[in-house]
Amino acid sequence: MKIRTTFLILSLILIICSCTNPIDEAYIESIEIYRMDINQKFADSASSPLTKEGLPHFEGLEFYPADPEYILKARFVLNPDPEPFEMETTTARKPVYVKYGEAHFNLNGTDLVLEIYQSNKAKEMEEFREFLFLPFKDLTNSIETYGGGRYIDLKIPEGETIIIDFNKAYNPYCAYNHRYSCPIPPKVNHINIEIPAGVMAYNDH
Repeated sequence: MKIRTTFLILSLILIICSCTNPIDEAYIESIEIYRMDINQKFADSASSPLTKEGLPHFEGLEFYPADPEYILKARFVLNPDPEPFEMETTTARKPVYVKYGEAHFNLNGTDLVLEIYQSNKAKEMEEFREFLFLPFKDLTNSIETYGGGRYIDLKIPEGETIIIDFNKAYNPYCAYNHRYSCPIPPKVNHINIEIPAGVMAYNDH
């Protein structure tokens, strides 16, 4: 883990030195620190989702290079009449969500709409009341990223726009350990383009 952390720090220095935009430089630095924190949590047996067999071999998650182009300012459309529904998961468990709204944006010349959800259980908890959930699939799945899709955590926006940072796209825990039950991205959130941003597929060998 020490070797991987040193590598990330050196990579961060090289990336920062190559940046010409101070805003991009600060952003990339923050993403690299965010990723090192994730790797530290995965390496810690008290917080890691890894199996007991996989944990001793963990050297760090793989990520696409941080790219500010994958921070999207989307038009947010609130769902005026959210109806509770059961979201499919990788097990028989079916947690209840509502479609909270939609994110409308253009990525690499393609107009996209993604549904954003809110967990009925989470909104009853003070610390998670403002949290929203964006599960999605794209054309990198099963090639460079986890086949079951990826997630992005969001918060309820104050206005009619919402920021979606695909550099923070992460795998469900069942990508690392079969004992977890993970929501499956609804078909409406399967998009027909590649999003080479965020965490990549995990290889425990």
